[in-house]
Amino acid sequence: MDSYGDWLRGRTDEQLRVLVSARPELITPVPADLAALAARAVAPSAVNRALDRLDRAALAVLEAVIVLPSPTLTSLKKALGARCNEVVERLRDLGLLWPGPSRTLRVAPGVRAALPHPAGLGPPAREALAALPLDRLLALAEDLDVPTAFASGAGLAEALAGLLADPGPLIEAAGPEARTALEHLAWGPPTGRIENARRPVGLAEAHSPVERLLARCLLVPLDDRTVTLPREVGLHLRGGALFQGDVITPPAPAGTSRSRRLTDQIASGQAFTLLRLTEELLEHWGVNPPPVLRTGGLGVRELKAAAGLLDLPERDAALVAEIAYAAGLLAREGEWLPTRTYDLWLLRDAAARWTDLAYAWLATDRVPGLVGERDARDKTINALSDELVRPAAPWIRRETLETLAASAGAEEGIAPVAPTEEAVLRTLAWRHPRRTGGLHDRIVSWTLHETAFLGITGFGAAASYTGALLAGEEVAEALGALLPEPVDQVMLQADLTAVAPGPLVPDLARELALTADVESKGGATVYRFTAESVRRALDAGRSVSDLLDLLARHSSTPVPQPLAYLVEDVGRRHGRLRVGTALSYVRCDDPATLDEILADRRASTLRLHRLAPTVLASRLSRQELLEALRSVGFSPVPESAEGGLVVTRTDARRAEPAARPPIEHEPLADGRIAAAAIRALRAGEEAASVGAPAGEPPRTPSAAMVDELRAAIGARLWIGYLDQQGQASSRIIEPVRVDGGYLTAYDQTRASVQRFALHRITGVRKV
Repeated sequence: MDSYGDWLRGRTDEQLRVLVSARPELITPVPADLAALAARAVAPSAVNRALDRLDRAALAVLEAVIVLPSPTLTSLKKALGARCNEVVERLRDLGLLWPGPSRTLRVAPGVRAALPHPAGLGPPAREALAALPLDRLLALAEDLDVPTAFASGAGLAEALAGLLADPGPLIEAAGPEARTALEHLAWGPPTGRIENARRPVGLAEAHSPVERLLARCLLVPLDDRTVTLPREVGLHLRGGALFQGDVITPPAPAGTSRSRRLTDQIASGQAFTLLRLTEELLEHWGVNPPPVLRTGGLGVRELKAAAGLLDLPERDAALVAEIAYAAGLLAREGEWLPTRTYDLWLLRDAAARWTDLAYAWLATDRVPGLVGERDARDKTINALSDELVRPAAPWIRRETLETLAASAGAEEGIAPVAPTEEAVLRTLAWRHPRRTGGLHDRIVSWTLHETAFLGITGFGAAASYTGALLAGEEVAEALGALLPEPVDQVMLQADLTAVAPGPLVPDLARELALTADVESKGGATVYRFTAESVRRALDAGRSVSDLLDLLARHSSTPVPQPLAYLVEDVGRRHGRLRVGTALSYVRCDDPATLDEILADRRASTLRLHRLAPTVLASRLSRQELLEALRSVGFSPVPESAEGGLVVTRTDARRAEPAARPPIEHEPLADGRIAAAAIRALRAGEEAASVGAPAGEPPRTPSAAMVDELRAAIGARLWIGYLDQQGQASSRIIEPVRVDGGYLTAYDQTRASVQRFALHRITGVRKV
């Protein structure tokens, strides 16, 4: 076969469909013909993208084909094992391997350049030595007793490379220390750095181990600071082996077996906890929204406050905020506020709400694990900031989750395995060896923590609904069977506490969080009523009757008398004092209450003086005076300039959902798109090879031409067409539609759908 393009042209439509489905960037956009497809397939960017998708077995086969002198399927099986047969077929389907003469295999153009050190080996000795200047080659040849008469640079390089076909004697002569230096490079990478690598060194003046290696061509300088180990020397040190161990078989999952029931219980319990934490954070921020930093993101102090509110480490508090932001429940609008989408989200059942959060986490390109680290300018990376975006994050999360799901298995009765972090990294390094290391491995580590925090895993093993989450299937039903049902009843107790025996319905949870403080969390949540918490509800506009009705309606027992007395007592004192602006003043219809304030020593710092029997004035601001009076046991409320009551705890504020561009993933080519692309490629190939028929373009009377075009829809026609300059051209087309004075047709000469003005068509003829 003459060229890669000829081989690709000879592939069947089904084989081409497999190629473009696996490498969809090759048809984005669709090339004009198969020659253009072949050129695009071997472009450096396309080759590197294809190699990045390969597992260790496929890369090993490609590297072996590059290294072996005459690679055949038989020699590959001998070097790598019998299972490489299916890998070779896969690489053929991807267009990375194609047949050479005498049943040999060749890598596609561009692959060799993309794998500079195949199997961790350096270049062949002949190639490495050919780059040396002639005088250096002559000196090496003389020292090593290689004939130099009438020898050219290429001839000397070939002769010196012949010595390295069996480098054992040269290695022994260099000494044990030199051999140890070589063994450090034997399994790759085959290059090392030394100073003044190109200095001329003869056998007589070679004293150090590296100098003895340079003088015997066992190391060859590439530039002034880099040396390489010739391929023949590396293979000798390896004993002829291309790879260490079995690189064809994927590593077996290593970890601890877990009970399926306990795994699902732990995971679903954490899933419910995530919902509670998300609601608690957004409810709080709806009333007390944190500011947005000038550079975007959430301030360090605000993150610490959120961590204290949720009783979580800061990294987990950042994760809750980031998931809410990714799900569209949180947006920036001068402040960080819940969106209107959040209110609609609350109306859904718990399993559906968790599914929204899990899918948002899986798809987001933001990496919460980076919060608190330093960026390139040595500035702290804040939560919710744009510096957290890493385009590869969704792919890494999905790959990690697929590894966990594969370890867990799907068969009924099979105990899931919780793999260690090292086992996950080892598996991912085998599945995509060119994409691992550095930030990739750190994101994998963070992902393992995040899956446990979200409730996707329990005890480190994937839950039973993890596979459905990865497949984009309905998760809510499987998870809903594991989550506790929300309740709308609490048990009120005489010690001023309320016990919620399970998750509360959203409305009750919101009202109870306003009226009481959470004392403890767990399977059951304990709320405590205090004078301050009741006053908080009254400040928000609730009345005493509203609070008592709420408690009576949602209590499984009668409202205890101490709790009713607490609500009524706080309500009776609430609002008797009113604070306005004088700078500020205190007004009360009962002069005796004002007398009590003036007589209280704790109020001496308020600088109050009487303006009237029912009015006191102060030099403090209204807010300062409010807080000071509350601190000494009174219950004032603020008053507007018109004398009306000001509700100090406003209803929760909402922001409009932020419009964010969709996250770009790798393009996908489904079967229909791939089939249409192959059809266009074949048509373009035919048009390029055949062209329009010879002779003048056809001429047809206009009335007959329109009828003939309508009758020929789906057939192939030769038409004459005049462009805007009046120049005639020939086109081979397949008509699709005739309407509005235009013909819509597939133009085979241009491999695209075109519109032709009917008045510019000079004639038609069937082909």
